[in-house]
Amino acid sequence: MSVNIFFCHAHKDEPLLTKLKTHLRPLQRQGLIDVWHDRNISAGTEWEREISQHIDEADIILLLISPDFIDSDYCYSIEMKRALERRELGEAHVIPIILRPVDWEGAPFNKLQTLPKDAKPVTSRAWRNADEAFSGIAENIRKVINEISTDVNSSNEKREPQPPESFDFTQQNNDQVYQIIIKEWVRRTELDNSISSTR
Repeated sequence: MSVNIFFCHAHKDEPLLTKLKTHLRPLQRQGLIDVWHDRNISAGTEWEREISQHIDEADIILLLISPDFIDSDYCYSIEMKRALERRELGEAHVIPIILRPVDWEGAPFNKLQTLPKDAKPVTSRAWRNADEAFSGIAENIRKVINEISTDVNSSNEKREPQPPESFDFTQQNNDQVYQIIIKEWVRRTELDNSISSTR
């Protein structure tokens, strides 16, 4: 079963989103993930409902943090709010990914473990290039996917298979069968007596 990933991002960060998707492509090719973001919405579709549906179906929600993400009322107050609600309910994993430098102290996600390592923005000089940062992000997302798969397998193992329904030949059922036989014998005896008396 593939894990559903939802990208919550500002449109100005699409070049970095595209780069991240490229690094997650091996996971897609292995059938481990399905990815979705709002650019997948078809023409004529009610976009707000479509986004809400995919947020609610996601196993992992990636918050792509940047100045434009923080500035976006829709990203910050609607998509992120719903993502964190689902995390509180234990329904989804929420991972903030720091794309570009921004002051996010006090943000609702500030207590969550962020990526890349040490919360160093992807575009910072801490990395030789963006590929190095995204490679580490992809590795950590793979670990989360493995954890989700392990939890699902453990849950399935705990479910004891139910035996198929079968007729329970208990004493009670034996008594019921015996009563049915007796009634049928009495009925047939009465029928035979009735026939004999008419001859």
